[in-house]
Amino acid sequence: MSLEVFQLNGKNALVTGSHRGLGAAIAVALAKAGANVGCHGRDPNPGAACGEVSAAGRKTFYFSADLADSNSCSGLIEKTISEFGSIDILVNNAGMIRRAPAAEYPAEFWNELIAVNLTAVFHLSQLAARHMIERDRGGKILNIASLLSFQGGILVPAYAAAKGGVAQLTKALANEWAAKGINVNAIAPGYMATDNTVALRNDPVRSRQILDRIPAARWGEPGDIAGAAIFLCSSASDYVHGHVLAVDGGWLAR
Repeated sequence: MSLEVFQLNGKNALVTGSHRGLGAAIAVALAKAGANVGCHGRDPNPGAACGEVSAAGRKTFYFSADLADSNSCSGLIEKTISEFGSIDILVNNAGMIRRAPAAEYPAEFWNELIAVNLTAVFHLSQLAARHMIERDRGGKILNIASLLSFQGGILVPAYAAAKGGVAQLTKALANEWAAKGINVNAIAPGYMATDNTVALRNDPVRSRQILDRIPAARWGEPGDIAGAAIFLCSSASDYVHGHVLAVDGGWLAR
């Protein structure tokens, strides 16, 4: 197999939640592999990812939107197609987490997390797939799941429910769209050093418990996701459909 199958030259990508963290690392990795990459975040100011995409010689833009609003999903897909002419790769990375005991978990936390972490993933995937099907040139949809797609977690009922849903949605969409040349897969990151895990890393007891269980003996870094993302967004994964790939330092093997 030639390494050219990992190249993304001529492809147009959108990475949600790419203002920083895992999304930014994925956006930059796709650009370095050859893709034009649109970036998104809730912050009105672009993060560093757009600059790094440009530095790689690729086209980019930044779109600020709250994906809890379904209108933002259509606006984001339309912006990508308008800027680049098509969308060949969609990475559904945007997500959030809110912690509270299940017995006291606020309804507004639940509603917001399900909207952003699950419903928006469906809407964006649906809109992108419609475009891909009309063009009849296939495409790649990559969802960012979680270890909590497999496990229940503590103090995060909405996050666990949403990420479990992302894993199942990945399989459901793959079943319908694989024959149309659209690969739908997911990455389940392990415990990563990002904004979502600040509370855990700042808790010396919980942090030690987590580290003691990770065979790799360290927290993951955003860059640890890059290789898996390139694989699942490139033609190297053309016969991979409906798979949830854990990138977790060995956590699930423990």
